[in-house]
Amino acid sequence: MPTTDTAASPASASASGFASASVPRHLARGAVGFGALIAAFALIPVFGPASLLLAPVGVVALRGCPMCWAIGLAETVSRGRLRRECANGSCELKPASR
Repeated sequence: MPTTDTAASPASASASGFASASVPRHLARGAVGFGALIAAFALIPVFGPASLLLAPVGVVALRGCPMCWAIGLAETVSRGRLRRECANGSCELKPASR
């Protein structure tokens, strides 16, 4: 029996822990996250180990790690544009029909 999993459905949107509501919001999270991580290490000569307190801010903004943020960016961009179709034990990604 063929099944279709549409990325635009509410169930699949909540199933993804990495995607954001919009691409600009995701890019803003990336700017805050990467900025905080870079600042945490770049400011060590100025503020000492206290600057490392920015690292958790960066990790939280990126939702765990830079790769998690990158996966979320791909999911955010592709949300509603791709559909997975599975039949006979084989799955394919196809453009979503609108």
